[in-house]
Amino acid sequence: MRSVLLCCLVAGLGLGGSLMARAATGVRVTPDEAHRRVDVTIDGKAFTSFVWPTSLKKPVLYPLVSSDGVTVTRGYPLEPRPGERTDHPHHAGVWFNYGNVNGFDFWNNSDAIPEARRDKMGTIHLEKIVSTRSGANSGELVTRSVWTAGDGKDLLDETTHYVFTRRGDERVIDRITTLTALDRVVFHDDKEGVLGIRVAHFLESPTEKGGTFTDADGHATKVSSSVPGATGVYLTSEGVKGDAVWSTRGRWCLLTGHTGDHVETVAILDHTGNPGYPTYWHARGYGLFAANPLGRSIFDPKAPAFNFTLEKGQTATFRYRVVVLPRAATAAEMNKEAEAFNGEYR
Repeated sequence: MRSVLLCCLVAGLGLGGSLMARAATGVRVTPDEAHRRVDVTIDGKAFTSFVWPTSLKKPVLYPLVSSDGVTVTRGYPLEPRPGERTDHPHHAGVWFNYGNVNGFDFWNNSDAIPEARRDKMGTIHLEKIVSTRSGANSGELVTRSVWTAGDGKDLLDETTHYVFTRRGDERVIDRITTLTALDRVVFHDDKEGVLGIRVAHFLESPTEKGGTFTDADGHATKVSSSVPGATGVYLTSEGVKGDAVWSTRGRWCLLTGHTGDHVETVAILDHTGNPGYPTYWHARGYGLFAANPLGRSIFDPKAPAFNFTLEKGQTATFRYRVVVLPRAATAAEMNKEAEAFNGEYR
């Protein structure tokens, strides 16, 4: 009898282990609303999480982890790491917002904003996790949020569809965001927008000279020059490289650097259907990597101001692809990726 029971127990453990292994495989999108997060894993390993902690003024994806286990996003302010920069506390993970919406600043808002300035800021509130889906090679998350101005007025309803995909050693995030104006909304021409990533120290530029960077209201943030360990180099679809990328336009931009024996690339791809295509690159050597299609004269003084406007009830959809690779990527590879991205979403 004992031997029979033992055999059953072993068989049961084997079956349970098999089921758990199967549950861990593929792209798993797991909501944990009690802890204000949705975790995304690939074959049981962390890729990213959608989080909306009370310490931030918008939901973000954090962190981003490459398929070889290297984290390519900065830890500060959510999980500070030794030796990291601690400037711009509103730069957390991967986010989407803007610096001047009807005069309210959604980009620069954080807990560090003095009380006297908070009525000029905007906050994006998560309203609902609409749905999640897991799968063998891709998973999905749909969310609904509201953009609320500092005076308490709701300006925009946001619905965002995330698609998390693995393709070989690539990790891909598609973000499709539709904004619906709850009143007349003007995205005034501004450099602070829209899709941003704050990258890990090793992806900062080794030639970063530092300086003082100001927001639309003239408030300054000082940034130091590059420190040892920074190896990042930008490259755009137009062949612009390094620090010269800032304020240029292109359909994609990649950032490549190395840490130890690992070479990592993070790329952002614009979509032909986006407002303001092709985007300007608000890409800084100190670690801010952003695509901003709604600024124009701020980047090119010879160009007229864009001031993208939505009347009440009108919508605008923004589509972006973020690709994380554990190796250097070529321009030909990114051009092929861009063609595929534009073909998948029309």
